[in-house]
Amino acid sequence: MSELTVATRYAKSLIDLAVENKSLEETRNDMELFSQTLRANHQLQAVLSNPIIAHTKKIKILEAIFSNKVARVTDSFFKIMINKSRSELLYPTSKEFINQYNIIKNIVRAYVTSAAPLSEENKDQIVAELKAVTGGDIELHTKVDAGLIGGFVLTIGDRQIDTSLSNALTRLKRDFAQRIITI
Repeated sequence: MSELTVATRYAKSLIDLAVENKSLEETRNDMELFSQTLRANHQLQAVLSNPIIAHTKKIKILEAIFSNKVARVTDSFFKIMINKSRSELLYPTSKEFINQYNIIKNIVRAYVTSAAPLSEENKDQIVAELKAVTGGDIELHTKVDAGLIGGFVLTIGDRQIDTSLSNALTRLKRDFAQRIITI
């Protein structure tokens, strides 16, 4: 079974447990914190993925980092996963938990990369238009890439809209190259 399939099942189980314990929001915040921490600290990912490191040591490391920062449900989940020799799946499970939570709550993550910083008015307009199209709450993430020259690249899930000048110039260059060859 693929890692994603197994992580998806564990994430679903954690969501069910969190709903049962009326701590879904709290668990989501815990998974976001955990995911951000591991994204920023590759050594911690390596420790959790290493089968040679003892379970007790992994648990102590997570307790040292997350004690009093995560809920009882999350802490118990970490310990169960580690004791079942599944600690390498904690990071993908946390990401999948967040994805499933977003689906349940109808939250759509949108990523906009623009050539210049977007004004609040631009951000509000993008959010309003995406909300009208998707019908969900929009979680907008922005990034600036001067290499785009102008325009923006909007990514939602597996869809991408590229209105950047660098993309237009690349297409124009490719079109000219094809016309020269065919003449």
